[in-house]
Amino acid sequence: MIGTDSERVRRRVRSLALLELANIPIQTVGWFGLVGVPPTAPNLVGFGLFLLLLAQGAAYWGAKWRQVRARTGHLEGARAFRAARAVDPVLLVAGVMFTGSAVARGPGWASWPGFGFALFAVLEYINYFHVQLSHDTAADLRRLFRVGLRRSHLARDLAAGRRGRHG
Repeated sequence: MIGTDSERVRRRVRSLALLELANIPIQTVGWFGLVGVPPTAPNLVGFGLFLLLLAQGAAYWGAKWRQVRARTGHLEGARAFRAARAVDPVLLVAGVMFTGSAVARGPGWASWPGFGFALFAVLEYINYFHVQLSHDTAADLRRLFRVGLRRSHLARDLAAGRRGRHG
């Protein structure tokens, strides 16, 4: 046996936190440096929303890693995640409207990427705060095909906190 289930869970959660955090500079350099997305207002607004959700994801997986490592029911930062769950939709709607209107006024390289980033940020929001959309392991895929979509880990943690187990 390579390790216990709890060791595997700790490693998996830690890698998710590190990958989300590493994605911030990787995506920035990739899109604006290598691909050459122009740093226009619509592109920066959409990308900023995308980065915001990546940062929130990294923060969640980091908090989850500390929770699993400490074997506690308390999710550090639960109040901040609840606040983000409430505030993010306002930011996302404003960002999608801004980038969408930029596409309508002047479609092209100066606006389409930003609109795409904003839409991807919406999907990340749903993935983190509501329904797990990302299925990147064989176990995730088996569960998806067996039972369909399920509540996201963060949504379940926040609901458990409301019931008094942590948060």
